[in-house]
Amino acid sequence: MDGQIEILSPPIENNHPKILTFRCPIRSFSIEEVVLAEVDEVSTFVVQKRRDEHLSGRWLLAQALSHWGLSPNELQVRRNEFRAPSLAFIHGVWKNIDLPSISIGHSEGWAYVALIESGWTIGIDGEKSDRKIAANAFDMMASGIELENLRANPEMAIQTWTAKESVQKALRLGMNLNPRKIEFPIGVKKANFSIENLNFQLVSWTHKDSHISLTWGRGIGYDSVPEDELLKQTRLAMESSQDWGVGCKTTRNNS
Repeated sequence: MDGQIEILSPPIENNHPKILTFRCPIRSFSIEEVVLAEVDEVSTFVVQKRRDEHLSGRWLLAQALSHWGLSPNELQVRRNEFRAPSLAFIHGVWKNIDLPSISIGHSEGWAYVALIESGWTIGIDGEKSDRKIAANAFDMMASGIELENLRANPEMAIQTWTAKESVQKALRLGMNLNPRKIEFPIGVKKANFSIENLNFQLVSWTHKDSHISLTWGRGIGYDSVPEDELLKQTRLAMESSQDWGVGCKTTRNNS
């Protein structure tokens, strides 16, 4: 694995689904270097910083998938209506393999990726430990007693924010889930909780100069499209009859 990639070690118990977490410095890539990048999406980024973040995250995801034992060349990244990412095989690749659920993040010069086995969802977020959040923004992320505790302990704001953002990602809702609806004791490092009738686990820890939060729980981290059912039925027909054949070669074009 590339020497700039850091394999993270979240403080989680032994009895948990397979989870892998990574981070790497954000740097400039050409789109040809990033197999999981889509030309149409990358072309929408006007600011170079946003382009670098996106391509670094997708590059890191490809390295993580290789570490998982998958071929990134056979995969694509989809987004749901809330822009939460998920994996699917590219058209023409049919494999009876459960793909992991994923989470991608980037902040303060780092890209983060988390993978978890199928049947679970996951969210990861990291920020510089010394990053400050303006006090007038606290009421956008907390309410009631939690808001009072946050105002009394402003140094805990960045920990609170990373925890809540990891939950938003694990629920695959992003900012469409109001962070004020996610409540933790201020400064909590580990938590089991329920939200939207789903159970989740949270761990937060410090890695070098960053504070990182990871949330996971049972759920579906895959977004199907109408073509999936057609492809499934076609594959089943091909497997059940020798009269079926494929006369095309699937390629990916990022040029």
